[in-house]
Amino acid sequence: MSKKSRAKSSKTPSGSPTAKKKALKPRASTPTKSAKTQRTPATKSTGTLAKAGSHKAASKQLNSSKSVAPPAKAKSGLAEGQKAPAFRLPRDGGEVVTLADYAGRKLVLFFYPRADTPGCTREAIDFTRLAGAFAAADTAVLGVSADPLKAQEKFRDKHKLGIPLISDETHQMLEAYGAWGEKSMYGKSFLGILRTTILVGADGKLARIWRNVRVDGHADEVLEAARSL
Repeated sequence: MSKKSRAKSSKTPSGSPTAKKKALKPRASTPTKSAKTQRTPATKSTGTLAKAGSHKAASKQLNSSKSVAPPAKAKSGLAEGQKAPAFRLPRDGGEVVTLADYAGRKLVLFFYPRADTPGCTREAIDFTRLAGAFAAADTAVLGVSADPLKAQEKFRDKHKLGIPLISDETHQMLEAYGAWGEKSMYGKSFLGILRTTILVGADGKLARIWRNVRVDGHADEVLEAARSL
């Protein structure tokens, strides 16, 4: 074999294009595999984040619904047709008022949360405005709250109220008539006076009970109920 042929044959294994391609294949496949490996965790991570975000949104929605307070609940189990609970309490002016004082007459008891607050003031003024009509229907009207007598008298004088105001600082009458119970404000629960009105018939039994009263038009509705007895 000539020198030229030996030189040509010795270059073929390492210098041919085929050999170079084969040598490059392993290196080309390595980055591809690595890139695939890197993409897989990224895909899983996105799915996990989406799932976590969805769960967080659901939790927030549940917490939001839980924060909505339920309607005020009274502890008393009083129902229409039952005998009215007896009471004996001081009223504005220093006199003492009892249920027995109104025996044989119809009696309206409206329980209000606090003297001289907007809703309670409108309610008391409405019952005062209709005092003559209630008297014509042989029905007495008493306002009841837990305010001390001095606060009741100041409330009466400021708004020229013409109905007796009872002070029940111990909550005994309020609880007996179901006007004391759980309330809520700004997401917090507490015990307090529930705006309630009771119509007692001349027979001493509960003729009508209004719970969670809306002030507007309420006094007129109670008057119509008293006239119908």
